[in-house]
Amino acid sequence: MSYTSLTTALTLYYGGTLGLEQAASYGGVDTGKLAAALRSRGFDVREEDWDVLAEAAN
Repeated sequence: MSYTSLTTALTLYYGGTLGLEQAASYGGVDTGKLAAALRSRGFDVREEDWDVLAEAAN
């Protein structure tokens, strides 16, 4: 994972271009780490991705 790819993934997710799993894959991280990165920047995981995040936690 590079800082640039993670930043791009966060931007694409926030803009609605990618879903959580797609953005995490693009950024080279798992969905939990992407969600944590979003939260640390003051953004929430979109409601439609809550189930993806819950599955990743199990």
